Amino acid sequence: MEPVESVKRLETLYNKLSKEVKDLENIKESSNVDLPPDVTALQTENSKLEYRIKILKRRAQEMTESLAFRSSILDFLQDLFSTAIAECFPGLENFQCNLTRSTSEKFGDYQCNSAMNIAQIMRQKGTKMSPMECAEKIIASVSCPLIIESLEIAKPGFVNIRVKPSFYSCRMSFLLNEGVKPPPMKKKRIVVDFSSPNIAKEMHVGHLRSTIIGESMCRLLEFIGHDVLRLSHIGDWGTQFGMLIAHLQEKFPNYLNEAPPIQNLQEFYKESKVRFDSDEEFKKRAYSCVVDLQNFEPNIIKAWTLIVDISRKENDKIYQCLNITVTDRGESFYQKKMVSLVKELEERGVLVEDEGRKVFFIDGVKVPLTIVKSDGGYTYDTSDVAAIKQRVEEEKADWIIYVVDAGQSLHLESIFKAGRQLGYVPPEVRVDHAAFGLVLGEDKKKFKTRSGDTVKLMDLLQEGLQKSLQKLKEKKRDEVLTPEELKAAQEAVAFGCIKYADLSHNRIHDYVFSFDRMLDDRGNSAVYLLYSLVRIRSIARNVNVDESTLTEAKKNVKIVLDHPKELKLAKIISRFQEVLITVIEDLSLHTLCDYLYELSVTFSEFYDNCYIIVKEAVSGEEKTVNMSRLLLCEATSSIMVTGFKILGLTPIHRM
Repeated sequence: MEPVESVKRLETLYNKLSKEVKDLENIKESSNVDLPPDVTALQTENSKLEYRIKILKRRAQEMTESLAFRSSILDFLQDLFSTAIAECFPGLENFQCNLTRSTSEKFGDYQCNSAMNIAQIMRQKGTKMSPMECAEKIIASVSCPLIIESLEIAKPGFVNIRVKPSFYSCRMSFLLNEGVKPPPMKKKRIVVDFSSPNIAKEMHVGHLRSTIIGESMCRLLEFIGHDVLRLSHIGDWGTQFGMLIAHLQEKFPNYLNEAPPIQNLQEFYKESKVRFDSDEEFKKRAYSCVVDLQNFEPNIIKAWTLIVDISRKENDKIYQCLNITVTDRGESFYQKKMVSLVKELEERGVLVEDEGRKVFFIDGVKVPLTIVKSDGGYTYDTSDVAAIKQRVEEEKADWIIYVVDAGQSLHLESIFKAGRQLGYVPPEVRVDHAAFGLVLGEDKKKFKTRSGDTVKLMDLLQEGLQKSLQKLKEKKRDEVLTPEELKAAQEAVAFGCIKYADLSHNRIHDYVFSFDRMLDDRGNSAVYLLYSLVRIRSIARNVNVDESTLTEAKKNVKIVLDHPKELKLAKIISRFQEVLITVIEDLSLHTLCDYLYELSVTFSEFYDNCYIIVKEAVSGEEKTVNMSRLLLCEATSSIMVTGFKILGLTPIHRM
């Protein structure tokens, strides 16, 4: 709205100067004397102002149109109505307009619900006005012929807003020529903490939700234009490494010169744990290795590095399957920072001795953080406080998101409060815990194997591949797809259905893991959406419209929205930015999944009612392509592809 404000300020100055010049010209006519030089200069200045106003008005119009096409309609209208309210109700400049999407088409497209609140505020200020009167004043001050078709008042003071079909048409053309744009937002530096498996232990189903949800959040924030640092806070330090290193030294004494042939790190871990629990001499050596590790003894660090690298390679196989990108930054990274942290807190005198421990009491929290254990070691509390401090001070984070299960809520709440209290996390830095529920089996209990063991994530992915191939063969897709296409479809369906089943549920709730439900091609599932996109993208190919013709049509063909199903589709396509804003506000990706499903269903209605190929009335044989409708297909495809990219689904050409 800045160009509009600039125009208003200049117009105010222009009107003031114009009045002064007019008064002086009247004096000249009545007294028949020449105007002094300063008045002539005033006339010249006024002419310049008039010229500048014309340029600014044109520029304001251009920027208004660009913003209207790039931003969400909801946000644009909210700014428009907020400005109008500030103008017609002096003293309410900071009033936040309450504007929502209409719940029913009969009320229009959007609704301003602010008149009731304004009437109440005005009464408190001593001015009696009914909500209906407030609504009338608001609509008298609102003007945007580019977007608004009509404004209607409904009792007790709702303002119903109907958007011009021609505006939706222009938005479709803008999308087709400029691409899918994110809602305009101020760029931020964001740290997302997700996945975070432990070294030397295979990733299991408990890591599934953090990995999938965290990846999609990062994709969304990156699409918006934020600078995102993806971090996996892996467990790569502590007592268990003393145990593993001691076992490595015994089993592969030549590890410094020859890479140890450890095929199964999980079994290697189990072997070392048995020794640790049953052999006191081994336990002593393990503790000795821990001390050497904490002192960064070179040979011990070499052994530690070997174990960490083997584990990371195994984790990378899972990340490659799921197309996940994340930077490992384990507890080892924060070791020296923890030493500095403890020293600083001791110097500040904020640590309290408690049965040999050094603890930090948080205002309003009963249980303190244990910063130093009685044996002098550090805890998760220590590393998490050091981590949040480093992320603000060194990474310059404006926003930190922890994608961690709901069971860690109290711990993370304590860390956040401690960070604020110690001054490490200033008020302007946003910190969120994106908590999530459990993955349940079909018995509604914690998801485990039949033997009661934790389900390994790689086993789950492999089962997904088998089930998706079986589903494709049941549909006889192996008879029409090439081996390469079948493999692409198998992977897209297998990994896509696992991701979508998670993301389409509200993350704070538990959800039941069921391959049968995931692979159902009816309803809100990845299979249904993948197939919908394949069908939409094939339409141009099936009507024999090549890429160059389509590109030319995007520039020159007007999108016609005469049929109700055409207009309905354009409206839901135009809501994409609104949906992304909602997802970012509450970090709930199921809203985007619901939107993509609604878009797909709306497209099916459009496709069933609005023919892309039209037979000529004369002969009944000649066929022409309705290019406007074909372009609506392309616009739908663009939105779905963008949504898929955010969710981490892989589009395929044939299925």
